[in-house]
Amino acid sequence: MSKDTCTYWNPLAISNDAKWEAIENSDGLLEQLTLAIDEKSGDYTRLTRFKPGADTEAFGAKSHDYPEEIMIIKGRLYDESFNKWLEEGEYASRPPGELHGPFKTDVECVVLEMSYPSQSLSS
Repeated sequence: MSKDTCTYWNPLAISNDAKWEAIENSDGLLEQLTLAIDEKSGDYTRLTRFKPGADTEAFGAKSHDYPEEIMIIKGRLYDESFNKWLEEGEYASRPPGELHGPFKTDVECVVLEMSYPSQSLSS
């Protein structure tokens, strides 16, 4: 099986705002929109939107036992683990186990994430 597919559309268009889901325990400052998912493998492509003032300190730093790629589509995001502001257009390919976050932003930020649970080290 592979990721589901979709004809061209603009997930960033205001007309698609209702498709975004609030992330639990984020006080409405974090939202996500799954663009494609392989239900069998768990691999997915998702957008995460951080509203101005979002801070994930309460969630702490994260790591996964699978690789993921991210790209800053809009705005900027501070990654405490790297003591670095990730600016629009920056890309990272994270190996399994890499610590990232917590994150904060002072402007709206949209992050594209491609995650590969099928490549989990524990599989």
